[in-house]
Amino acid sequence: MALRLHNTLTRSVEPFEPLDPPIVRIYGCGPTIYAYPHIGNYRSFLVYDLVHRYLDWRGYDVRFVVNLTDVDDKTIEGAAASGVSLREFTEPFGRAFLEDAETLGVRPFDAYPRATEYIGPMIGWIRKLEERGLAYAADDGSVYFQISAFPGYGRLRGLDPDQLRVGARVAVDEYDKEDARDFVLWKAARAVD
Repeated sequence: MALRLHNTLTRSVEPFEPLDPPIVRIYGCGPTIYAYPHIGNYRSFLVYDLVHRYLDWRGYDVRFVVNLTDVDDKTIEGAAASGVSLREFTEPFGRAFLEDAETLGVRPFDAYPRATEYIGPMIGWIRKLEERGLAYAADDGSVYFQISAFPGYGRLRGLDPDQLRVGARVAVDEYDKEDARDFVLWKAARAVD
C-alpha cells in the first residue's frame, strides 16, 4: 500500500511521490532553545521519527534536517539577563533537547543547524524579497513581509488575507509596520540585543 498524505495546497489526500527518488528530503521545524524542554515539546519530534522510520522501512534514502532556533526575543532576553553570550545561554538547552530526544528513542536526524549559523543567508533572502517588492524596511530598521504584495499568501492555510481581522488571527504588536497583518522577517536590534 502506497503512502498517502494530505496536501495542504490542494486540500486532498494524494500518493507520496519524492522529487528525487529514492532520496527523500525533509525539513522539520525544531525547538527554540531558550529553556529546558518538557514532554509536550516532543510530540512533533516523535511524529517526525515515525515518518522517518516508515520511509526508511519503505527503502527510501531519507535526509532529515531539524533546526535549533537559538536566536529570538526569548533567547536574547535570557542571555542578557544571565550576563552570558547567546551561545552560552542556548547551548545547555540544545544539548538537553538532543539528550532527551535520544532517551525517548527518537533517531538522530542528519543535521541540526542553528539559526545563528545562517544569518548571512537569511539577510540575502530578505534582500531578495525586498527587491521583489514583497518586503519593506520600517523606520526602526526592522523588515516586514508585505502580505498584500503576495497574492498567494494564505493559500496553504486556506486563509483569505482580506478577511483577516486585526487582533483576531493576526497579533497587533508595537512595531512600525505599514499593515497590522504584515509580519516581521528581521527585527531591528535594541539596546539589550
